Amino acid sequence: MIEYEAAVENTAYVLMVIGLAIKGYCLCWLVKPFMKNKKGAALSAGAFFLTVLILYELRFQMESWVSYGIDLLVTILVMCLSDCRNYAQKVFLVGTFFLMRRSTNAMAEILYDHLYRWVERTDYMAEHLDRWFALWLIMSMLYLLFETLFVAGCVWMIHKIYSNKQAKMEKGELLMLLIPSIEGAAGYEILQFYRSFYIRKAEGISGIYDLLSFLYYAVSLVILIAFIGLYQKTKEKQEEKLRSRLLEAQVESIQQHILQVEGLYQNIRSIRHDMKNHILTLEGLYAGNRLEEAREYSEDLKAALTGTEREQDLTEIRSGNPVTDVILLEKKNEAEKKKIRFQSAFYYPENANINAFDISVILNNALQNAIENAKMSEDSYIRIRSYRRDNAYMIEVANYFAGSLQWDEESGLPITSKAGTDGHGYGLSNIRKVAEKYSGGIAIDLKNREFILSIMLIASC
Repeated sequence: MIEYEAAVENTAYVLMVIGLAIKGYCLCWLVKPFMKNKKGAALSAGAFFLTVLILYELRFQMESWVSYGIDLLVTILVMCLSDCRNYAQKVFLVGTFFLMRRSTNAMAEILYDHLYRWVERTDYMAEHLDRWFALWLIMSMLYLLFETLFVAGCVWMIHKIYSNKQAKMEKGELLMLLIPSIEGAAGYEILQFYRSFYIRKAEGISGIYDLLSFLYYAVSLVILIAFIGLYQKTKEKQEEKLRSRLLEAQVESIQQHILQVEGLYQNIRSIRHDMKNHILTLEGLYAGNRLEEAREYSEDLKAALTGTEREQDLTEIRSGNPVTDVILLEKKNEAEKKKIRFQSAFYYPENANINAFDISVILNNALQNAIENAKMSEDSYIRIRSYRRDNAYMIEVANYFAGSLQWDEESGLPITSKAGTDGHGYGLSNIRKVAEKYSGGIAIDLKNREFILSIMLIASC
């Protein structure tokens, strides 16, 4: 009898450790896509595992919610130390996991109890009393399976609907998202209290109570996931509005460029049209030896020409389109002020259905990103070129880049570190949107300290 009890106790301990390790893995799986430091996810899971195991080994006499609270705080602390950003999101993730852990634990326990009772009342078990240990072991393994499936299902659903994993979570958003977790945790404590009470006092509990409890836990998890989905839809709408405002600002900037170019070219055409008359007038003044008047007339003409000095700058870049000329010149001047070499072999596509505005969106965003990412050093440079192969019109922007890239798993784009962007750079997103408009796409490559952005547009004639 003593050996049987020892075997049960040792086996229960092993199963507990296995179950705890599975929960730690699920925690790591849950938080990993949200963290820049992927090792931090494993450290957080390890902290969760060790804290629960230590509390179990020390056999502290404390309420379950106290031990859960200690484990929760330790896990959050390790997560925040390993990835020092977006703390509100980390609190939400750990709080959500602990609600899932308790709810799925209770659901698995209800299934375990009723399945165990049904099997132990069968004639087969009555005739094979020597197989009770095997029954208990099988039921315990089924309990672990149920719990794992429930937790894994919740994690999978959260990953699926939580699309913008790198977006910063505000404190107000955290409070809203914690409502289902707080409600679920409170309900869990109440239901478990009455369940334990009835089991101890009445030596049993009705199937209706367990059924309603099971439904309550399931609905709590569904509400939690629904809240996350609602939160993500709200964030997507906010980002879409912000993206639209940024695009509108770019449109206004490009429109100003167009007006400036049109005004400049109009002045040039006007002066060139009158240049013959100006020359004849000067020749007449000099022929009549009216030198003072000729000098004054030439000074006035010089002043008129001064306003067109930008024409000399525009001749530096001839891309085949006045709008792209102005954008390239502006970015070239900005880069050179920051001691970044700028080389352009960009040419506007001829006889193609590609709109000049769409090209300007690509150039503005790609060159601005290149300027911001190229470090100010002797090696800093930006190169832009374009070429056409059959119907494929290619634009390549390369810049010196000595850093490293971290990728957003959802968008497949690099995560920006620019202040105020919460990890989101809309430049590459806007470029990709324009490329997709022309049945194309973008590719990003980083090698030998060079960041290369390739944009392909299908240019039908």
